[in-house]
Amino acid sequence: MKKYKYPIIIIVFLILLAYALMKTVNSQISTAEEVANGANTVMLATTTSTENSGLIDFLIPYIQEDTGVDVKVISVGTGQALKLGETGEVDILLVHSKAAEEVFVSDGHGIDRFDVMYNDFVLIGPKSDFIDIRNQAKGDILKALHLIYETQTTFLSRGDDSGTHKAELTFWRDLNLVPKGNWYLSTGQGMGQIILMTDELQGYALVDRGTFLTLRDKTDLEIIIEGDSRLYNQYGIIAVNPEKHNKINNFDGQQIIDWILSEKGQQLIGEFGIDEYGESIFIPNAKR
Repeated sequence: MKKYKYPIIIIVFLILLAYALMKTVNSQISTAEEVANGANTVMLATTTSTENSGLIDFLIPYIQEDTGVDVKVISVGTGQALKLGETGEVDILLVHSKAAEEVFVSDGHGIDRFDVMYNDFVLIGPKSDFIDIRNQAKGDILKALHLIYETQTTFLSRGDDSGTHKAELTFWRDLNLVPKGNWYLSTGQGMGQIILMTDELQGYALVDRGTFLTLRDKTDLEIIIEGDSRLYNQYGIIAVNPEKHNKINNFDGQQIIDWILSEKGQQLIGEFGIDEYGESIFIPNAKR
């Protein structure tokens, strides 16, 4: 019997060694997957308006403290943000072109879409309002744009497929007009930059109220048109579909979405801007 003692020990040892190796390999695979999937890190594509207004920088410390998830932000126009989602380069989107967002989800690129908050677009221009848009259009954005078109007055367009640009193009289509000429400047710039350019050129531009409030004191511009129901600006949040791209961090992304839609997240969104500007820059309206 003694002659079998060591072979049995060797067999047991080999079994234990194989088990340890399997655990090590599985651990390495798990670690590699976590790195590949950006475990505890979420890539958020959002619009220049949420960044330029300061909202994202305001929210991120609260998000990271409550969820333990590190949020990396890519700030681009809504059109580009949706493309980043389509190619799987980001995990979640916070954007503002509802029709395009719904197409994104219906095409299978996103899991679901939720309302988060809203503000409004405004037409800004020189304090002198030298073509008298305020009095002639009386709050009607279509009449205002028609007057700009007729007088060939300098107008700066985002020109970047952003949510703001999409809204502007909708207004021109409603007027059956195609803006072109030296007076119409397609800038390809973000929200903050276009406000500063509009000030420099003393022209007119369609921008979001929130970003304008943050830069108003740095310009000689005023809100010329506001309050038209067509200027309503809804923001939505979407998780990118992990079935389309295996590197999507859906677990942590969903935590961020849940936080933004939560009572605390919505309260903080509503409070942002009140102390500094005397009004909320974004109005929370999440629904699940």
